[in-house]
Amino acid sequence: MISNCISLARVVSRSVIPRCLLLVILFGSQGMAQETQQKAKAAKKKRMTQPELIQVEEQAGLPRVLLIGDSISIGYTLPVRELLKGKANVIRPLTNCGPTTRGVASIDEWLGDGHWDVIHFNFGLHDMVFFAADGKTRAEPTAEGAQHQVSVEDYEANLRQLVDCLKQTKAKLIWCTTTPVPEGSGGRLADEAVLYNQIAAKVMEEHGIAVDDLHTFALPRLKDIQQPKNVHFTPEGSKVLAGEVVRSIEAALAAKKE
Repeated sequence: MISNCISLARVVSRSVIPRCLLLVILFGSQGMAQETQQKAKAAKKKRMTQPELIQVEEQAGLPRVLLIGDSISIGYTLPVRELLKGKANVIRPLTNCGPTTRGVASIDEWLGDGHWDVIHFNFGLHDMVFFAADGKTRAEPTAEGAQHQVSVEDYEANLRQLVDCLKQTKAKLIWCTTTPVPEGSGGRLADEAVLYNQIAAKVMEEHGIAVDDLHTFALPRLKDIQQPKNVHFTPEGSKVLAGEVVRSIEAALAAKKE
């Protein structure tokens, strides 16, 4: 009897236990995959329910204003809409517009077939982010092989291509300078926005495009309006930026009437 029990134990140890382990690994992997999918769905749902990224109902007879930009522009979208309520329909792509590479790929979709009176646009913060040598993961500027997501040369070339597309709309164009990058914000060199803004300034000057210099406007106010060690602004800070954005838009709308 004892020998039979020992033999059975050996069979169990050779077959049942490995199978159990396999099942644990299998179900564990499935659980992780489901958790990842659920997180992705939740993130997508959050983006779709962000009031800034929901299609607005336009008021007939008002001029149409398009805001193009990254999360900084997302931050000031709602206060800009509020300040221009009854004066203009303020619309934006229902996404973070990211770097100029995404802009070049998506600009036709963002412009659509409608008429635009004013287009206020910016690219830069995502272009200057550093990525590892594999080009897939963000990295610190000091990391070996790290490079900009979009080089300064490609940034200029992409801006020129975007401006060519935007000018075809016959809208009043406003270039918005990239806001300051503070020390410790991660993945970027402290205020390399200055370099990218200089490149953009050259392109905009050549094309006679108006400039909303949010960088210069924000710089002396950063302690009051920007998050610490972060390129993003506080909700109140976004409202402050919105006031400056609205001033530039109202000036363009007035010029368009002349």
